[in-house]
Amino acid sequence: MKRIKIKRLTESDTSPGQVLIKGWVRTRRDAKGFSFMEINDGSCLENIQVVVDSQLSNYADVQGITTGSAVAVTGNLVPSPGKGQKWEIQATEVEIISLAPDTYPLQKKRHSDEFLRTIAHLRPRTNKYGAVFRIRSEMIQVIHRFYREKGFYCLTPPVITGSDCEGAGEMFRVTSLDPDDVAKQGKMDFSHDFFGQESNLTVSGQLSAEMFAQALGDVYTFGPTFRAENSNTSRHVAEFWMLEPEMAFCDLSGNMDHGEELVKYLVDHALDACGQDLELFFKFVDKDLAKRLEILTSKTFERMSYTEAIHILEKSGRKFEYEVYFGIDLQSEHERFLAEEYVKKPVFLYDYPKSIKPFYMRVNDDGTTVAAVDLLVPGIGELIGGSQREERLDVLESRMEEMDMDKAPYWWYLDSRRYGSVPHAGFGLGFERFLMMITGIKNIRDVIPFPRTPGSIDF
Repeated sequence: MKRIKIKRLTESDTSPGQVLIKGWVRTRRDAKGFSFMEINDGSCLENIQVVVDSQLSNYADVQGITTGSAVAVTGNLVPSPGKGQKWEIQATEVEIISLAPDTYPLQKKRHSDEFLRTIAHLRPRTNKYGAVFRIRSEMIQVIHRFYREKGFYCLTPPVITGSDCEGAGEMFRVTSLDPDDVAKQGKMDFSHDFFGQESNLTVSGQLSAEMFAQALGDVYTFGPTFRAENSNTSRHVAEFWMLEPEMAFCDLSGNMDHGEELVKYLVDHALDACGQDLELFFKFVDKDLAKRLEILTSKTFERMSYTEAIHILEKSGRKFEYEVYFGIDLQSEHERFLAEEYVKKPVFLYDYPKSIKPFYMRVNDDGTTVAAVDLLVPGIGELIGGSQREERLDVLESRMEEMDMDKAPYWWYLDSRRYGSVPHAGFGLGFERFLMMITGIKNIRDVIPFPRTPGSIDF
């Protein structure tokens, strides 16, 4: 008999009949002449109740089944007389695949997120984290669908790179040099390393995407990126996923149009396809979440310049921890005020001072700002960061000199401005930030399967 998922059994077109399910026991209790098990197979939030008659040949073994045990149940699917459930299974055969000991840490009680991070290998079996990671899977698939429908090409950029896209220097070094030899010499001689030069894990696929956008038109990258930022905040991890579209013949306004369309599309799909799982977060995680998601899909996103935002913050009368003045890199408190209290909906901030932005952003006619853009969202802060890229070779070289950058490693990047350069733009959307936004979860460690943070690389 073919195995059926519990999600399929809960659908409206299900009919009575013999079924086979395999899953993990959430609870088991004995009554007079019967044993009742609640089983979940990870396909949805709902459990299915299994009723085992004492006449079953291995009933004594069934009575020894513990929470967390894995079982396979064959039986008859029938309407359930119990409240809160449409169907139950009257077992004709129960196979014990694996019996969990009494030390199984997930018992029938609410566990804290902090505790569950210490057992990240087991937390997907809980309702909350099962829902998170089903939503994560669905969103990964729909991102690819969105870009396929729009005619974008998917690019898989290198994970190991010799370029620092952001210029911040917070990168993980990759080397095959023997640590003992390095210690003896007192330095790292990269000429003897695997690639013959310093190499790192990538912080972005953007530079690679720019090259392909100027050949294929519209492309996107979606994969892991790495940042050696020694931060233990609720918004940072060392390994995270980034979605980075890059569009040829596109300016800053078109970039914002695309970002708004993408976010609305993804949220709409989540509400439609992940309704049952999202309901858990509406009820138990964030009571205001449903209202915020409705605003995301129904309201046109605001747009304001960085200069205008600074003026608003200065005139707000609010006492911020970090002083507000033109030229600062806005802090979370500033971003949250603008999105949550001033416009009360998502807002694009654009045209930032060039002094706080990377070399590749297009310099505006004022010579002071660049065509950069961030999307700020209520409840989360920055979701998207991007720019129109500098397509003019002379200006790009001037910017690199101004920032005291060595142009030699970027010879290929400069070449793209030498041969058929066109206006182009793109952005990065932090995938985990997006998941935090649609679930109401406050800590980024709880929307990624196995978080990598300073001092922790378990699992």
